[in-house]
Amino acid sequence: MTAPAKRQKTLQKILFALVILLIFLSIGLAALHKTPWKVPTEDKLRKNPLAASDANFNAAKPVYNEYCANCHGDAGKGDGSDAMMYDPAPSNLTEPKHMNSLTDGEIYYQITQGRKPMPSFRKKLTDDQRWQLVILVRSFASPTTPPPALIKTPEPPARK
Repeated sequence: MTAPAKRQKTLQKILFALVILLIFLSIGLAALHKTPWKVPTEDKLRKNPLAASDANFNAAKPVYNEYCANCHGDAGKGDGSDAMMYDPAPSNLTEPKHMNSLTDGEIYYQITQGRKPMPSFRKKLTDDQRWQLVILVRSFASPTTPPPALIKTPEPPARK
């Protein structure tokens, strides 16, 4: 083999090694690069216009089952039948520390906007459906404690 042919073969090997290195480097960086949600302040401060009532809670269940359960799981643990296909994995909605760190506005924003791999539900669900989902999603983090609006205060005894 001539000297130029050897040099060309060596260059091909070096280029191939660099391409492989770049592929692994980009895969590694993508796996490590999990950015937090960037929710605008005005959206964080939004309050849920719907009361945490049985009617809103029950209205959200079929919507959740149709659009959310495949990824987030029936109980919101992030263990739905499709969850393993996604990176980042679907959120565990039962984690009180995480869920209590989010405002209703942030949850509503995340449902509305979506972020890869989660789709946007802005056009698929009405505003009321998305706010009802906020009520339902909150219940996963404390399933034994009903939302504050559902707690019934005892009525004072009737006067005789």
